[in-house]
Amino acid sequence: MARLLSVLLALLLGGPVGAAPLQVDRYRCEGDPLEARVFAGAVDAIAIPNISAGTPPGAYVVLQWRGVSLQLPRTNNAGPPSYTDGRWWWSVADADQPQFRQRRGAVQTYTCERAD
Repeated sequence: MARLLSVLLALLLGGPVGAAPLQVDRYRCEGDPLEARVFAGAVDAIAIPNISAGTPPGAYVVLQWRGVSLQLPRTNNAGPPSYTDGRWWWSVADADQPQFRQRRGAVQTYTCERAD
């Protein structure tokens, strides 16, 4: 029962129970508030040298937007950290205008900016 409760809390809170995000940022995407919480995650590929912005492979971001919670794993792409599950894609190469996209047949790009 405790294991089930832990899993449910993790789903509701957007991360492992007790895990604190490395950072929390707030944006407006297509006019709606979006919260991005980056977590370190489990590092399962230490030999991969891309540890840009302190996010090693295994890190992930939880996005809260329009009543949806997306947990996207970090990619192994070179450069600034990016996150994708194959459908959704998030990157904060420019902190004032992050890139947020969704693939549904064609790629849909959402305009985002840092919230005040």
